[in-house]
Amino acid sequence: MSAVEIHARHTPGFDERLAGAIDRLTRAAAGHAGRIVQATSLGAEDMVVTDLVARHRLGVAVATLQTGKLHAETLALIPAIRAHYGLDVEIWEPRTEAVVQFVRRHGERAMYESVALRKNCCAIRKLEPLSRMLSERSAWVTGLRREQSAQRSDVPFDEVDDAGRTKFNPLADWSQADVWHYIQTFDVPYNALHDRFFPSIGCEPCTRAIALGEDVRAGRWWWESEGAKECGLHVHPAAEVASPAVTDTRFNPKVPA
Repeated sequence: MSAVEIHARHTPGFDERLAGAIDRLTRAAAGHAGRIVQATSLGAEDMVVTDLVARHRLGVAVATLQTGKLHAETLALIPAIRAHYGLDVEIWEPRTEAVVQFVRRHGERAMYESVALRKNCCAIRKLEPLSRMLSERSAWVTGLRREQSAQRSDVPFDEVDDAGRTKFNPLADWSQADVWHYIQTFDVPYNALHDRFFPSIGCEPCTRAIALGEDVRAGRWWWESEGAKECGLHVHPAAEVASPAVTDTRFNPKVPA
């Protein structure tokens, strides 16, 4: 069965939640004309946001992080977006020398050796290029939802990030059923990995399929304790300090070779 067949269903209040998301995106685009970007992970939620941007002709740029460790199925969405919507997709990559030095010093499998090394890898491959993506922008848009994890249960519709930019989360109140109902209704392109039980998709070494009954983000950094499982893109420094102590987990035989 496909992810659409498994998850998509119309639930009470969907039309109101959709109207709210459109309104929030429209006001965000108008309030930050020419200086707002969608930072898309190319996951299901972000594809919904991109579809809304294109469908309603909103002046929001679309950009993604090419970490150098993404699945082929994820990368395939970049030309798919361009073909389906006629939208350009900005691609932001980590600095080559920083990646080379990190791998030379710690190896290709450093993310499995400790939480600290995994977060260093995320900082090089995600946080630094994101900072460049946002450097000339006054606002950005994400597909974050409160239902995604305990750490995201209080995601607001908009907030001010640590650099003073406005961060908009127009799908904050959407359910998984809402996301897939929208994808089904509007024939939105999506990552083929979602049909293979990958509800949350990041870099290839740090993502696995989940089993029946597991949390939707259980396949991300699955060898780490729950309090560590964010890359830093959506975590305030204060939240990091306040989060539960993380386990400096050493190599786990369940990590893929």
